[in-house]
Amino acid sequence: MIRPTPRAVAVFGAGIPLAFAVLLADPDLWPYVPAYLFLACFALLADAALALSPARLNVQVNLPPALYIGVPEDFLVRLEPASHRRPEVELLCDVDDNLEQPARVKAPLSTDGATQVAFRLNAKRRGKARVERLWLRWLGPFGLVRRLRIVELGQEIAVTPNTQAVKHTALQFADHMALFGIKPQRQQGEGSEFEALREYVPGLDPRSIDWKHSARHHSLVCKEFRSERNHQIVLAFDTGHLMSEPLEGLTKLDHAVNAGLQLGYVSLRAGDRIGVYGFDSRVRQFSQPTGGVGTFWRLQRAASELDYSPDETNFTLGLSSLAARLDRRSLIILQTEFVDTVTAELMLENVERLAGRHLVVFVCLQDPQLAATVGGEPASLNSLARSVIADEFLRERRVVLERLRRLGVHCLDVKAEQIGPALINRYLEIKRRELI
Repeated sequence: MIRPTPRAVAVFGAGIPLAFAVLLADPDLWPYVPAYLFLACFALLADAALALSPARLNVQVNLPPALYIGVPEDFLVRLEPASHRRPEVELLCDVDDNLEQPARVKAPLSTDGATQVAFRLNAKRRGKARVERLWLRWLGPFGLVRRLRIVELGQEIAVTPNTQAVKHTALQFADHMALFGIKPQRQQGEGSEFEALREYVPGLDPRSIDWKHSARHHSLVCKEFRSERNHQIVLAFDTGHLMSEPLEGLTKLDHAVNAGLQLGYVSLRAGDRIGVYGFDSRVRQFSQPTGGVGTFWRLQRAASELDYSPDETNFTLGLSSLAARLDRRSLIILQTEFVDTVTAELMLENVERLAGRHLVVFVCLQDPQLAATVGGEPASLNSLARSVIADEFLRERRVVLERLRRLGVHCLDVKAEQIGPALINRYLEIKRRELI
């Protein structure tokens, strides 16, 4: 495809005032006017003929097989012309709404081989993202025409939860005993599950002495305990419209899913069983808690299938259905969102009912814009009004969280970048205190 450039339009446009000037100066010079137009057309055709032909430009696209949500990744385009002409090529990539539009890229073709151009892909939502087509254009040697080539791609890329943080967590907890200490060691007196008997030495807790076995062995022996395992943990995700709100480049649901996968890996390494539950106006998903690090792929697949919903969350249906599905006391990680005390009343009522039998950790994310609005200096009456309203929202949020704490619910109200470590630390604290 060939298109004229603004330079070509200017060249032909300059012929009009030039023709009037020539005719006004001397009417006998009129043959120079068509001669100028002929030269302009000749230059245009010559520029089109000398420009690199799209058929002689080899284009190879290497798309990544998958993208992690919130983690930009490059895909490479390899350009190799079968000609001595090496113009500067401008590239543009068309993507669907699940991906951020990549920036235009300009790359001069290398004189000694192929040229590689990188596009930065950044997924906004989980699911399937589609790269539609690639646009390439370059100028002729005179800059009068622009050659255009469109490469239809139509390829889909799977967008999955961010498991890179899980890999980092896996390196931190490479040894299963690292969950209970800096080094692999047996910590006596740290749990309630009996593990072994050992000879008593000064410095051990005298309360751990087993007098019956000491009498039998004619020496003091004490009991060693370890933290109890095989607990049942449920990652409960609110998939309603409030969780689809973007925060720090991702939706709140994606932040919750990423943190849940980190916690899932740690809990599986600790010997616990973990499942996934998703709900909004109805129950969207439930996977039975399973144990073993080898089942992490099931957890990842279940979390990946949690879809965004425009519906309002029905806490009565969602939490009562969850309670009916659990046949033993469990640790429930409820990741949700609320607006104010009025909309949170039904949530409080159902969380209280759920906390009567199970241990509930309530997780929500702080909105930095609210804090910035409250702390910013009001420059006008409207900004002052926004600051007052934002402060009221934060006050009601603190009221709801305080009511939850009085019900015995563990609350986490943290920033988006802190949710993963904060959730793991609270889980380890619960394990240490044996609250399950």
